Amino acid sequence: MSKRALKTYLAELNKKALEAQVMELYEKFPDVKTYYNFAFNPKEDKLVQEAKSKISNEYFPLKRKRPKARRSVAQKYIKHFIKLGVESTMVADVMCFNLEIAQTFALERNVPDAFYKSMLNSFTEMTTFISQHGILEEFKYRIVKIYEHVQNEDWLYKEEFSRSLDILE
Repeated sequence: MSKRALKTYLAELNKKALEAQVMELYEKFPDVKTYYNFAFNPKEDKLVQEAKSKISNEYFPLKRKRPKARRSVAQKYIKHFIKLGVESTMVADVMCFNLEIAQTFALERNVPDAFYKSMLNSFTEMTTFISQHGILEEFKYRIVKIYEHVQNEDWLYKEEFSRSLDILE
């Protein structure tokens, strides 16, 4: 169904029928429920803290012995926040946090080469996002700190990290 056809269909419905359809969507589809819960009660700070806690638990677990160190957990939260329309500074904060916690983890562990490639992807996505949303001033210090850590610890792909930093200029 095209957008135009949907608009025509919705215009023909009376208020009660429209309310019934929205309620049915709310009950049937978890994404719709999540959207409406966020739209009417946007506890962004709570969502960000929950995400940071889960990301931290990936690298420094509280209940299990071995860390999983999966980048996908942070990416899932970031994509979800963008989809919901969470404020861009909060999304960028989670992006920075993900890299900072991963760097702390890499100091203590011997990580595989794929880890560095994955962190390069996260860094590139973060710099692109910050550039697109014009919030560099708020995150410049953290970005520089992350970049300096990469250079000082002689991470793999450090030249690519430098190229990703060029996005901001």
